[in-house]
Amino acid sequence: MLLGAIADDFTGASDLANTLAKGGMSTVQFSGFGGTAPDCEAGVVALKTRSAPVGDAVAQSLAAARWLLDQGCEQLVFKYCSTFDSTPQGNIGPVAEALLDLLGAEVAVVCPAFPGAGRRLFMGHLFVGDRLLSETGMRHHPLTPMTDPDIRRWLALQTAGDVGSILLDTVRAGPEAVRAAFAAEAAAGRRLVVADAIADEDLMTIGAAVADHRLVTGGSGIAQGLPRNFRARLGGPADAAAVPAVTGPGVVLCGSCSTASQRQVALYAASHPALAVDPAALMEGEISVDGVADWIARQGRRTPIVYSTAAPEAVADAQARFGRAAVAARFEDFFAALARRLADTGTRRIVVGGGETSGAIVEALELSSMHVGREIDPGVPVLVGERDGPLGLALKSGNFGAEDFFEKALRQVGAP
Repeated sequence: MLLGAIADDFTGASDLANTLAKGGMSTVQFSGFGGTAPDCEAGVVALKTRSAPVGDAVAQSLAAARWLLDQGCEQLVFKYCSTFDSTPQGNIGPVAEALLDLLGAEVAVVCPAFPGAGRRLFMGHLFVGDRLLSETGMRHHPLTPMTDPDIRRWLALQTAGDVGSILLDTVRAGPEAVRAAFAAEAAAGRRLVVADAIADEDLMTIGAAVADHRLVTGGSGIAQGLPRNFRARLGGPADAAAVPAVTGPGVVLCGSCSTASQRQVALYAASHPALAVDPAALMEGEISVDGVADWIARQGRRTPIVYSTAAPEAVADAQARFGRAAVAARFEDFFAALARRLADTGTRRIVVGGGETSGAIVEALELSSMHVGREIDPGVPVLVGERDGPLGLALKSGNFGAEDFFEKALRQVGAP
């Protein structure tokens, strides 16, 4: 293993694994870590640390990093969301600083940009499409509301040291100029440096400039240029690993409340069986895994969707009544138990919306590693694990995917 990555949620891990596989690296995604990894050039460890307490996030990330280093990794990537989901306390800054300390590294890039998904960084400010991050639905995120688009300022709240900046003019001047800028920031004691990028070419330039950095941090876009660094040294691209074929019934489970997920759910539900899980009803015990599993079984050969997607005000009302953490935990437990029940009774294709939901489901299914297959939409690949035969998944971050994502994902994950 040459390149090791630590992702702070499961959809982010598959997003990054997709980028590395497309770049020609044989890639395996791990849910958890331990023992000796199967042969691969890039290993991506999926954690559930995005919304964890800071101390827990740091400890888990360091443990994953040590395991990846034991596998032989020469460079580590810390992957977080392209909308920089975090609070003023962390977890991005504290984890990045801890990884720098572990590696004895002087400096690391900070770049959440992912132009293919509309995330661009200019003058240190993060845009989603043509809007500043703080003007999008992310300002209402129930766990990590993003109210400041200046990534330098937001990161400075989370870190012990000053935050550096490399603006677009320097990036456009080429890799040598970017290397010199990193060296200057490191000499000034700024270990975390936010770098502008508004196009894939900018990410490739930054990738070339950080070829000798021990730590790279960012969204999955920052990894676009990393496989090329290894290929330049080792030769041509690796042969893509064969992904096992998947055949069998499917289901869509969506626990995201993002505006993109709301549109995706509405389109899919217009032509498929759909069951909405009301937050208050779930908290009060009116909805159960048994009842929902029975409803799915009654749909026969049709492929249903079960979703908790709701307008922000509905979620806020339930959080006010029962507590934010309690509502989030109950939904994760519900979807995890439902996915496990469905997989045990013959479901072979599971498409998931929402990062926290995806993490809970993969952990419940006990899939220690998954093959990375074709890309469904930017940042979302087909994943195939082994659970009494091949089990196909698509794990979608809330804001990712076209409106017809669920239909498309079911087709590409496998056949009915």
